Amino acid sequence: MNGATQIMQALEREGVDTIFGYPGGAIMPVYDALIESSIRHILVRHEQGAALAADGYARASGRVGVCMATSGPGATNLVTGIANAHLDSIPMVALTGQVATPLMGTDAFQEVDVFGITMPVVKHSFLVRDAN
Repeated sequence: MNGATQIMQALEREGVDTIFGYPGGAIMPVYDALIESSIRHILVRHEQGAALAADGYARASGRVGVCMATSGPGATNLVTGIANAHLDSIPMVALTGQVATPLMGTDAFQEVDVFGITMPVVKHSFLVRDAN
């Protein structure tokens, strides 16, 4: 089982039923796993909309809001919505793609230090380097 499938199964176990997102290169394995999942995907027109929709969903439903985007600019576009949720203590999980582990730190295409950028506006940030 790959990491993307593990992510979807973990979200299902936690009762997540909706994800807001905008697909792109580095997050596509998670989108592939989403096809087999019972979780509904809401396609947005911009990554910032995904984070803000997840925030609104959490506020309206009392459930965790989940959003996802690809690496680089996709991930940075989530930050305003993540910060907004964090400042009001709204539960949110944001999933982003990242360049391949061997390419980290090499200024690869769409490589951004999402971990570092989001640290001031999240309770926890995780960089998964190995699905095992």
